[in-house]
Amino acid sequence: MTAVRHTTSIAIIGALFFIFGFVTWLNGPLITFAQLAFDLDEVNAFLILTVFFLSYFFLAIPSSWILKLTGMKKGIAVGLFTMAVGAAVFGEFTTQRWYPGALGGLFTIGAGLALLQTAVNPYISILGPIESAAQRIAVMGICNKVAGILAPLAIGALVMQGIGDLSAKVEAADPATREALLNEFAAKIHTPYLAMAGLLALLAVGVLFSPLPEIKAAEVNAGRGADGDDRRSLWQFPQLWLGALCIFAYVGAEVMAGDAIGTYGRGFDLPLDQTKFFTSFTLGAMLVGYVVGLVIIPRFISQERYLFVSSVLGIVFTVGAFLTTGYVSVALVAALGFANAMMWPAIFPLAIRGLGRFTELGSAILIMGIVGGAIIPRLFAELKQHYDFQWVFLLLMVPCYVYILYFAWRSQRAEAPVARDAAGAAPAQASAIERAAGTNG
Repeated sequence: MTAVRHTTSIAIIGALFFIFGFVTWLNGPLITFAQLAFDLDEVNAFLILTVFFLSYFFLAIPSSWILKLTGMKKGIAVGLFTMAVGAAVFGEFTTQRWYPGALGGLFTIGAGLALLQTAVNPYISILGPIESAAQRIAVMGICNKVAGILAPLAIGALVMQGIGDLSAKVEAADPATREALLNEFAAKIHTPYLAMAGLLALLAVGVLFSPLPEIKAAEVNAGRGADGDDRRSLWQFPQLWLGALCIFAYVGAEVMAGDAIGTYGRGFDLPLDQTKFFTSFTLGAMLVGYVVGLVIIPRFISQERYLFVSSVLGIVFTVGAFLTTGYVSVALVAALGFANAMMWPAIFPLAIRGLGRFTELGSAILIMGIVGGAIIPRLFAELKQHYDFQWVFLLLMVPCYVYILYFAWRSQRAEAPVARDAAGAAPAQASAIERAAGTNG
């Protein structure tokens, strides 16, 4: 019975990761959509990413407070409902072509996601031995990236069909015709986002009646045995703070490779009708990376060592993209998806390992690191106005991967003693999960 509930819990969390992926990876095509629909320059269109990812920074810690009050299931339901409100607001204000209102809708969607991410990332990390957490998160990543591949295809087919021809028509039209064309184009977003809002609201209700168990992080993620850790402050866990900066660097690099790849491709004057699908290529590479990680971690390689290999690949692909042009360069940017795939699954459990009663707050601090997805692409959008876009891409991405390489190296040094501690705590962890499943069924 416990095994069935364990599998059910993983399936429910997997469905939530699918939602994360679908909503988050719409942002890349939305940059192109917003640039035309709202008649924006490239810098202002990148506010799509800035506003969305800033919500994580501002709302991650409040999310941990909410989860303390509500518990996990109610907290997830609140997060899903918040996303539903945000989707409805975005669709409505986009139809009206009022950009600040549309950005407010995206910020609200991000707020709901901040709550969900703060809940489910530590949950899946501690739903079993921490040494195999990367493998479980890889399963979640497959759900996430399958949704991410579908999202640009869906918005491309439903909303952005023929955007290249429309852009040319708008350019040549008189002011009145131009406004009519843009109003008609912007209105296409309303129905898909209203449908998304309704689905999210239904899922919020569904989660409330789901069999998800409540897990006490202090019991299953203790640093020094069943009695807990004797450390009294988060400042005494250096891996958490190093991990938060690592999340910042990783998410910045991931968003650059995924959401900014269309803008990167347009730097080579590639057509809009092709660049709108480039995000799907990056996510396809990530999906392959997750499958590889799922097979080999921890059976053949530890999550620390694989993180080291991934960061080296990130540097190699980034330099390769800089040294080439056109579709070859874009393909190497898309290949960064493979390098990035197993970074979050490795970084998150390494950073929260042993936090015990600090797990929820520590997870919120890590979620704040997602703000890298706002800052690094924003720097790219600003700097490419003044400098060659390939140079800017190189100089932003390589430092990110170098820091991730350092975090992986440092984690490898601590791997042996931590593994012994974790092995000693594993039976207590398993029994805590079983107790949670038994008392919440």
